[in-house]
Amino acid sequence: MAMQAVSPEPVAEAARVVHAPERSVLVASLLSMTGGFLDAFTWLSLGGVFASSQTGNVIFLGIDAMSGQWRQATHHLLPLAAFLLGASLAIRLKSPLLCLAGEIVCLVAVLLLFHRIPDMITILGISFGAALQSASFRQVERWTYLTVTVTGNMLRALDQSVASDRDAARGTVIMLLVCLMFLSGAAIGACVTKWLNAWSLVLPIASSVSVLWLCRPQLRD
Repeated sequence: MAMQAVSPEPVAEAARVVHAPERSVLVASLLSMTGGFLDAFTWLSLGGVFASSQTGNVIFLGIDAMSGQWRQATHHLLPLAAFLLGASLAIRLKSPLLCLAGEIVCLVAVLLLFHRIPDMITILGISFGAALQSASFRQVERWTYLTVTVTGNMLRALDQSVASDRDAARGTVIMLLVCLMFLSGAAIGACVTKWLNAWSLVLPIASSVSVLWLCRPQLRD
């Protein structure tokens, strides 16, 4: 029996996925830097609340609840709810660029209305926008990652460091780079927020707009 020729389509599809603009290392770096920046911004200017790294909010929620500080606990609970709502919407939409545009709209609104509306509403807007982005961009090349935290990405780097496949070393480097970009975003956010306050949001907005521009080939497809 003659062997059937192997179709090149799966290989071509795999190559297309790996090199898709929205899964590039540059896009992952920019979005991770944005995640770190927003957490530093909200922590410093909005009463010690994290916009995207919900682990911190969960920890402080537990501490405040056990201490009987219910109002402060609510301060950490509401961003969690907004993040879950944004992530749920993004998963249902399955449109990364539309969700990224949604994050940009949220950040622009916060920039224009900062301190003109209650701080809690501002935090909810940022958390909702961050969730739209985070739930939509979860793969860099062929590896999964998160733009709003480093713990999972560090573990993925360790997994790749002991893996035996030929791309393991590249996976390790990419995961560590994503972690470094998150750290860089937090450091930049801490410095710029002290100088510019709300106007520092221009930087993560510009970063997100840059990602939209980088992903423009997908818009034409």
